[in-house]
Amino acid sequence: MKRTQVTRQDNNTEQATLYIAFELADKEWKLGFSDGSRERLRKIDADEKEEIWEEIEKSIEHFGLGDDVRLVSCYEAGRDGFWLHRYLESLGVENFVVDPSSIEVNRRKRRAKTDRLDAKKLLRLLMRYCWGEKQAWRVVRVPGVEEEDERHLHRELESLKKERTTHRNRIRSFLKLHGIRIDNPGRTDFVRYLDSVRLWDGSELGCGLKARLGREYARMVFLQMQIKAIEKERKRLVRLQETDSMRRVGQMMALRGIGIESSWLLEKEFFGWRRFRNRKEVGALSGLSPTPYSSGKSEREQGISKDGNRRVRVMMIEIGWSWLRNQPESKLTKWFNERYAEGGKRMRRIGIVALARKLLIDIWRFVEHGVVPEGAIVV
Repeated sequence: MKRTQVTRQDNNTEQATLYIAFELADKEWKLGFSDGSRERLRKIDADEKEEIWEEIEKSIEHFGLGDDVRLVSCYEAGRDGFWLHRYLESLGVENFVVDPSSIEVNRRKRRAKTDRLDAKKLLRLLMRYCWGEKQAWRVVRVPGVEEEDERHLHRELESLKKERTTHRNRIRSFLKLHGIRIDNPGRTDFVRYLDSVRLWDGSELGCGLKARLGREYARMVFLQMQIKAIEKERKRLVRLQETDSMRRVGQMMALRGIGIESSWLLEKEFFGWRRFRNRKEVGALSGLSPTPYSSGKSEREQGISKDGNRRVRVMMIEIGWSWLRNQPESKLTKWFNERYAEGGKRMRRIGIVALARKLLIDIWRFVEHGVVPEGAIVV
């Protein structure tokens, strides 16, 4: 039988893709482009939106891609925030915001690092991710515009409290220079108190020092007024605003030992726009998961990963201690007391981290599925 040769026409209908990587800096941005086989690097001024689209059009023409090309881009999460992500999506670009700590690096003692090399690295990682290697890096879950805006209230409150502490410590330090101790720099009669203070030889405070202390006290009082105003506004929102977010805040506050400070932070920083599939994701994002090191005969525990949101991690440690005091009959408290309570200060500090991770998972189940932590008191 004679073999006949059949010529098959290539009918690959896979859509062409243009891969774009942004290496962001303060003054200039490096843009890397690739069609999957060739690369093109360009430099533009920072924050210039028109130049971004111009370079995208030039790259489409350079690689000979059609008008129906798929656009995929990425950049590292940082101080530029998420405005660029939203702008790219408005242009029809499928964008990924990447966790910088998840990007693999060369482990040699010395490695070359430039913006150009970083842009190339991001470009190759983007292609690997789009081609199916989902472990190439970690993609950041971008909050909505409203969710991002709602984070300002508690973050401003946190900053104001730090500034207030700075002024208090500064007042104490200035007085300590002259051998004077004060327990409460925020007392209402502070100005009259300065008039009555005497130095070691019975003399009054210097005019310059007294004037500076007065200005420090005035700034601290102003900060205190702003703190009270923000706390009042937060209580008003919890009481009057009928949204799913405020419902979850009130639901967490129903657990004894959890107040408005912690429930508000957990909602706005952790639970608000994220949807967790299992308890492992909850522990991993909080940075409270263990990081074992096991290689050959070497086995040791390196402590918690400290990934994810630092505010949530710190708050959960504080809630853990409060939970032990306010929920003595809960399953978690009994578990902690049996395993760590008699082990000394070091063991209790280790145990409270484990308790914080378990408690965060229980709070997630309570918020998402209404499962009350075993033995907990709901008020």
